[in-house]
Amino acid sequence: MKIAIQHEFLNVDSDGHVTGHEAGDTLVRRLLRVFPGAQLVGPRTHRYADFDMVPLGMIDAENTVLINMDVVNSVEAHRALLATCPKPKIMNFVWWNEDRFTDDVEVAQIALSCALFPTFTNSDRTTSGIGALVKNLTVQQLSEQAHITGVNLGIRMEHVQPREETDVPVVLYPAIYVTERKQPDMFIDIVERVAKRTPIKVEARLAESHLVSAPAMRLGAKHWAKVGPLLPSREDYWKSLARTTAFVATAKEESYGLEYVEALVAGVIGIFPDADWAHALVPERYPFFYRGVSEAEGLLLKAVQDPAACRAEIDQAVGQPFSDWLNAHHNDDNFETAIADAIEKWFGKVDNVNRPKR
Repeated sequence: MKIAIQHEFLNVDSDGHVTGHEAGDTLVRRLLRVFPGAQLVGPRTHRYADFDMVPLGMIDAENTVLINMDVVNSVEAHRALLATCPKPKIMNFVWWNEDRFTDDVEVAQIALSCALFPTFTNSDRTTSGIGALVKNLTVQQLSEQAHITGVNLGIRMEHVQPREETDVPVVLYPAIYVTERKQPDMFIDIVERVAKRTPIKVEARLAESHLVSAPAMRLGAKHWAKVGPLLPSREDYWKSLARTTAFVATAKEESYGLEYVEALVAGVIGIFPDADWAHALVPERYPFFYRGVSEAEGLLLKAVQDPAACRAEIDQAVGQPFSDWLNAHHNDDNFETAIADAIEKWFGKVDNVNRPKR
């Protein structure tokens, strides 16, 4: 069995590299690592060094599993593949929070899609959310036969760079967007309070379309803040995390939270809202949760004034080095193994799988 990957907003340069810093681009690269030689669905046929791009209708549907990241369109993809195969093999990959879509028709389409096609998600939390959506919005006959599983995406631990402490603590805005769901104004309120009490530098690296937004302009006007574009390479990104002291998460909801996990693994002290999505990322006794701006201010002040003591407090609360816990719970080896196992369980043996070595 072969693999094909469909992602509507795929970015491929002329050299055949999947580019971009969006979560979807990152996940396509990861899937290509797990399934080397997989095809990418695109508007035209083109052969690159590491993969072939083919239109959906040209996939060998008899012998190929389509990993569809555009879940809302799975029924449409099924209809297209029916032209050459009586039973197309489609697996949904839900890599976003289930409340990303608010239109009633699209929400119903997602529920129906995940009831009809085996579905793999980006976290245990998203698995539960999609399961509830299917149960609540589809008929019992469909919901009872649904196959939904998932695992935390995790990260590649070898990316982590040695810590490099700075003279002035660096506080990170832990997102590339300043959408309402991320509550950037709340973040600015918190760091502004702390900046009045102790020297800090605040850094925000944003997607290009968000650099001229009102929150970005408001933050960029502060003499202690730097707002700029995304870093040009993953190496630069990890070097930057190695010299970052703390971050403050203010999002209302997250399906997983890859940016937060990457920062935590790099040794950045995470200050989280007391929300279910945040508790799902860290151990039960993790000490840095806040209920309101004032509590967040106090925790961030503590983190930037004595980061070594805060890291020791986290280790003590967890009962082991926090880095060990993160390695066990957010290692992308777990994701790569789980998605390969799920596909082979649902569709049969895959020809080319790059399984992590244990």
